[in-house]
Amino acid sequence: MSAKSGYTRPRPLAGAEHSSPPPPSPVLYVANCGPAVGLTHADIRGAFDAFGEVAGVHNADDSGARVIVRFREPAAAEAAMAALHGRPCGRLAGRVLHIRYSVPVKPKARAGGPVPVALTAAELGVPGIYMVPEFVTAAEEQELLAAVDSRPWKSLAKRRVQHYGYEFLYETKNVDSKQCLGELPTFVSMILEKLMSFPGVKKYTTKLVDQLTVNEYPCGVGLSPHIDTHSAFDEMIFSLSLAGPCIMEFRKYPKGSWRAPSVVNGDDEDSTQETEYIRKAIYLPPRSMLLMSGEGRYAWHHYIPHHKIDNVGGQVIKRNSRRVSFTFRKVRMGPCECEYKQFCDSQSKMP
Repeated sequence: MSAKSGYTRPRPLAGAEHSSPPPPSPVLYVANCGPAVGLTHADIRGAFDAFGEVAGVHNADDSGARVIVRFREPAAAEAAMAALHGRPCGRLAGRVLHIRYSVPVKPKARAGGPVPVALTAAELGVPGIYMVPEFVTAAEEQELLAAVDSRPWKSLAKRRVQHYGYEFLYETKNVDSKQCLGELPTFVSMILEKLMSFPGVKKYTTKLVDQLTVNEYPCGVGLSPHIDTHSAFDEMIFSLSLAGPCIMEFRKYPKGSWRAPSVVNGDDEDSTQETEYIRKAIYLPPRSMLLMSGEGRYAWHHYIPHHKIDNVGGQVIKRNSRRVSFTFRKVRMGPCECEYKQFCDSQSKMP
């Protein structure tokens, strides 16, 4: 939604096959239009001014590709919609605009809005979360990307993946511990060595990690809120970010469980059916390594918003490139006996 404009995209009523469109108003919701597609608010104002005085142009959401255009008079909005909806706009680089009358934002039951974004794990303040920037060099980053790009990818709905050591089974959100794919590839050997001295790492008598999932996220694609299944993996989970940045949000649901919270309308933040939870966020720059352990791994859902533009400390950061993550984990060979029973699938199955 657009907090500044007070207007948002009209949604059809739940269960209504032919819901009535919102009545004409001076406020338009315009898709395929905004900073993420190379159009400034000044450009947009200039194009819509041809139909009447424009009172304001605001981002409709965090995507950067949808805006709210507010006219002084309803007739101007009506004329703009009639002329531009579904047609190329010459003054806006020939983009085909998709326009609807906007509706006022309904107040939420809980305080929403953007969450402050931490730049360090200490600032984040989630127990068990550690982050080291520049964990690998720019040259090492390119070597790692070249190594995975030379190997076959498996396509999922919105991203591509590779698995090493053990394959992660998305249907069950678990692994088959009896089906080992072999040792981790040699191109991550230097990473495994550096992990032994990573902040927060506990001493292990066996291998620290034995499973690697490589994820390739296209520009703007994120990850739904989830806790890595307790019964599948041990306590420490490492995630190396390459090629592009992202914001990772951590959410603690006091009334939640190990299952992912319900999401309505397939949307992002502020759309879960849970009305009370704690939100914290951290910026993960390229080449940074994140460790989730203890409470942060076992009791907090982690989530990457589906944004093409992130706001970090007042600075706009565009996700102009893909993001590739290397997630290292240790496959658990028995039930989890952690202290976070509310979020533990192993212990929730026990009588």
